[in-house]
Amino acid sequence: MPKRTKAEAEATRETLLDAAETVFLVRGVSKTSLEQIARQAGMTRGAVYWHFKNKADLFHAMVERVKMPLRQLLDDVEDPERPQAPLESLRLATLHALERLQRPRSRRVHTILLHCCEASSDVDTLALQHQLAEECFATMMEHFSIAQRQGMLVTGIEPEIACRMLMAMFGGLMHDWLRDPERYDIADVGPRMINTYFDRLVQDAA
Repeated sequence: MPKRTKAEAEATRETLLDAAETVFLVRGVSKTSLEQIARQAGMTRGAVYWHFKNKADLFHAMVERVKMPLRQLLDDVEDPERPQAPLESLRLATLHALERLQRPRSRRVHTILLHCCEASSDVDTLALQHQLAEECFATMMEHFSIAQRQGMLVTGIEPEIACRMLMAMFGGLMHDWLRDPERYDIADVGPRMINTYFDRLVQDAA
């Protein structure tokens, strides 16, 4: 393969990832081959292997472009100069995640991850989903535990239950909306669900 500049190599990599999004969305992950992705990108399979070890490597890189680690979302909404209550930080981070989900690329990749990942020997998508959920759970637990110690969490709700309720609500919202985005406006419904949830968590806190 001719020597290319770093910018050209990165542009080729991005084109292949764009092509993977398109083909995965139409055919599903298990039924998509690297040859089909290469054709969609107008390249050879050799170009795919130049950038990615295999389909799993390509799939993980595609997800990485839109990955929404809660820790990063919290960093985006928190101001070190003006510390916020832990529940408020979580509320803002969840709203931020919802906003990012609606961006075209994020919407496509999350649709693939949640609705186009049949059982496949090439890509262990369940393991990836489990990893992402566990990372999110650990960060949420930190904030809910702090809220409880500070007397900000509603009486009778344990941090673990509050955490699992939030994950179930947001995960369910993602699954439902991505299955048929035209049924309702998530930009309207989503924030109302999230704000209602957090309002209930702090309604009788000191």
